[in-house]
Amino acid sequence: MTTTTTASGTDGAATPETPAALAPSARLWPALGAVYRAQLSRARVARIPLLFVATFQSIGIMVLMRGVVDGGTGEEARAVVAGSTVLIVAFVGLNTLAQYFGRLRADGGLDHYATLPVPPAAVALGTAAAYASFTVPGVLVTAVTGCLLYQLPVSGLWVLFALLPVAGAALAGLGAALGLLAPRPELATLLGQLGMSAALLLGVLPPSRLPEPVQWLRDLLPSTYAVDALAEALGPGPSWSSVAANLAVCTVVGAVALVLATWAYRRAAVR
Repeated sequence: MTTTTTASGTDGAATPETPAALAPSARLWPALGAVYRAQLSRARVARIPLLFVATFQSIGIMVLMRGVVDGGTGEEARAVVAGSTVLIVAFVGLNTLAQYFGRLRADGGLDHYATLPVPPAAVALGTAAAYASFTVPGVLVTAVTGCLLYQLPVSGLWVLFALLPVAGAALAGLGAALGLLAPRPELATLLGQLGMSAALLLGVLPPSRLPEPVQWLRDLLPSTYAVDALAEALGPGPSWSSVAANLAVCTVVGAVALVLATWAYRRAAVR
């Protein structure tokens, strides 16, 4: 609220009121860090059971596929491990974040964020970053378990440290945008579930085994580039240029998804 001051002259007449200066608005990076820490603390309390379910689901898929896929560094084994690992990011980052923002918009929760002295970008980006970071323990456990189960070299798992930030940004940004753009929370839930299902079906199957029209559809899904990067890193004599190219695509898609999420937040917050 703006306050005003009134000064009196020597003849007792009041001078015109002048508005007091407002406090400077919060800068983007400090505000983003504050939102990130708050959302991450909330996720640790409320989302631990969800992370357990996502990890258990991915490991269960690998155990199930082990009955029909041989171990070793073949294309099928690498696709199953890489697809199941990235599925956790899709489950938490895309699916859960779409439901969270869809429910927040329907319940009027965005009004609370609109009253905070933080830029809109800090809310969208900080929340997406927190949900993406929350997937790290499950991703590491799933990747190591998959390598041991399918006799794959664990030396290639260092790629996860480069893969997780870009894949998390792409999928969490997409999930936030879907939740904020959906007119109803039920539709946001549906879109999040469809995105996670696509990441599952198109991620754990080798692309060479898919029909050509399905391969075109696969190319439109950002999670598949993360899957291909990890699968290549787990193979014999990996092509690091291919890994870098897939990570570059994830980076571009992640940047676009986060910009879209920020725009969608501004659009939803003013309504």
